[in-house]
Amino acid sequence: MFQRQILAVMRQRAKESRRFIQVLAGPRQVGKTTLAHQLLAGIGPAGFYASADGPLLEAAGWIEEQWSRARIAAPNHGSTGVVLILDEIHKIQGWAETVKRLWDKDTREGTPLKLFLLGSSPMLIQRGLTESLAGRFEVIRATHWSFDEMESAFGWDLPRYLFYGGYPGAAPLIDDRDRWGQYILESLIETTISRDVLLMTRINRPALLRRLFQLGCEYSAQILSYQKMLGQLQESGNTTTLAHYLDLLAGVGMVAGIEKYSTAHHRRRGSSPKLLALNTALLTAPSAFTLSEARMDPQFWGRLVETAVGAHLMAGTEGTNALVYYWRDRNREVDFVLKHGDTLVALEVKSGRRPVSLPGMGAFAKTFRPARTLLVGADGIPVDEFLRTPVMSYLR
Repeated sequence: MFQRQILAVMRQRAKESRRFIQVLAGPRQVGKTTLAHQLLAGIGPAGFYASADGPLLEAAGWIEEQWSRARIAAPNHGSTGVVLILDEIHKIQGWAETVKRLWDKDTREGTPLKLFLLGSSPMLIQRGLTESLAGRFEVIRATHWSFDEMESAFGWDLPRYLFYGGYPGAAPLIDDRDRWGQYILESLIETTISRDVLLMTRINRPALLRRLFQLGCEYSAQILSYQKMLGQLQESGNTTTLAHYLDLLAGVGMVAGIEKYSTAHHRRRGSSPKLLALNTALLTAPSAFTLSEARMDPQFWGRLVETAVGAHLMAGTEGTNALVYYWRDRNREVDFVLKHGDTLVALEVKSGRRPVSLPGMGAFAKTFRPARTLLVGADGIPVDEFLRTPVMSYLR
């Protein structure tokens, strides 16, 4: 969902009389805190903000302190009440149980307090919600910025977006390639892995998780079996562990493993995943390429294009019932398959301009009868046009 759409949803839900905990979840540096302050700017004294992202993890009593501030002010703002925003809530041990107790008390007593929770670790937020707050919350999902947003905010053209990705905080640094790369590596990649995954989740083999992230970026937009991954990682470990670590990396907006499409569920779960970096900056920052050098390398540039298309599909289906797959049968392949209910859409991505034949698309269409088949790039839909178009519109 675009930032302007997210803000509109937040403003609408802040005005509603219905009581649900609103949860804004998404990766680091995609503008969640900025959105919170934009919401507060229109609320004035009826809004309260606090962040648990301090040098030390806050205790559960911190939540009660912030809640008390809002409770005291609530009667002064009539039936509309106040809005309390708690940022980086997942940093607090036992946060969900404390929120449940306070929320249920206010619900019984009719306290006009509306709660927004923010967090950069969606998997930990989700765990707390499902374990303690079932039936009490709605999730608003923030994703990496789209091409349309980066173009509007910074005037980027398609090559810049493909190379520098959808991190708005890094945009002012792109004139200094080394400085931009270090920012991505240290402030985003390392911080996400160390603080949102390793610090918050029990990981028995942190070095393996880090190497798996690197492998996912190196092989982004390529299909790689778990056994081959173990070979590349020089591990004799458990493929179940790799699958779990991929799920954790996907949960923080880093690298996903896309399943092969099949009508049989067990075949999907047992398939070799297609690795996909969820932001192209995760590929380019560790590389030695400049933008001009990357454009001169057809293989690398092609991977960036396919990665950007895949990341757009993943972001565009976030929070919906639509799913993203790939398909392969022997030497025939379809880059991406969208599924929403009984509707299938097959997509092939080509970064060059030459006319292409698509044997994989033909075989898939013959077997599964998709609602439509799409070619992105080459003589099909221009890549920039595709990246500007909401994903769900292709499923209607």
